[in-house]
Amino acid sequence: MKIISKIIVILLAASMLQACQGPGGMNKQGSGTLIGGTAGALLGSQFGGGTGRLAAVGAGALLGAILGNKIGAGMDEQDRKLAELTSQRALEAAPSGSSVQWRNPDNGNYGTVTPSKAYKNNTGQYCREYTQTVVVGGKQQKAYGTACRQPDGQWQVVN
Repeated sequence: MKIISKIIVILLAASMLQACQGPGGMNKQGSGTLIGGTAGALLGSQFGGGTGRLAAVGAGALLGAILGNKIGAGMDEQDRKLAELTSQRALEAAPSGSSVQWRNPDNGNYGTVTPSKAYKNNTGQYCREYTQTVVVGGKQQKAYGTACRQPDGQWQVVN
């Protein structure tokens, strides 16, 4: 649990520093770096123990931040909103293996979310693994993750 606390403190500090950039708050590349680093750190925290776990968290945060930075460099706020709405819709209602698409008509960026079969985790939540593909500026990025349905009906990414 101590490692999660450290990750949260680091992310809050990074978020506050990013917000200091001026009016308008965080830019899309900064957001991508922060989100990717967070996801990578959380994923890394699932491996190893002791110093091995710290190394896994560090490596996960670094790789996630690099990938998030690249994706965020091209995605704007509308892209992120479309991707999130599509993810929620796909995870809630799409059949396993069926892709749900989004497209931003303003910049041509698009993506798909393809969920797999739903299952119950050890706390009784319904979860689904998924593949998300995003095409920004003609360059495709692919990510894999797991999301679980929260009591309020929203799906939250867990790794």
